[in-house]
Amino acid sequence: MSDPTTLPPWKAELDAIVGARAHGQFNQLLPRLQDLDSRHPNVAEIAYQIAWTCDTLGRHEQALAAYEKAVALGLPPNELSNALIGLGSTLRALGRFDRSAEVLRSGKLQFPDNREFDVFLALTLHAQGKSGEALRLALETMIETTEDPGLTAYGRALRHELAKLR
Repeated sequence: MSDPTTLPPWKAELDAIVGARAHGQFNQLLPRLQDLDSRHPNVAEIAYQIAWTCDTLGRHEQALAAYEKAVALGLPPNELSNALIGLGSTLRALGRFDRSAEVLRSGKLQFPDNREFDVFLALTLHAQGKSGEALRLALETMIETTEDPGLTAYGRALRHELAKLR
């Protein structure tokens, strides 16, 4: 029986690679992540970091495959939430708007307190030509989440205007 406090063999290397991101040299990190993935091919966390790095480099097709792999393998909740945002955003960047909206709506259902899904969904809706729906969702999110004193002072008026948009 293994000790539950023992880290998986890939964890320290992955943490070191992710830590090196602070220097912003993503092109140099991607081969290291891909090498780690080749040695540990069924680790969701590695696939997620490859997806995130590819996304940052504008390699959306590669990011898409890695996000899908990471989600399919199963991620811890915080990473899953971030991966679904990344997947939805990548799908939007690739022009796959219906699938993007589907992923973001699914993420919103799984993580109802994570309002970032609303904002990314608004971007997708706008890209689909659903600007009215996008504006409503973005304004609703802003009204419900802002602590800006200038905006909160107009909360009632903004809610009134939002109701007229529906």
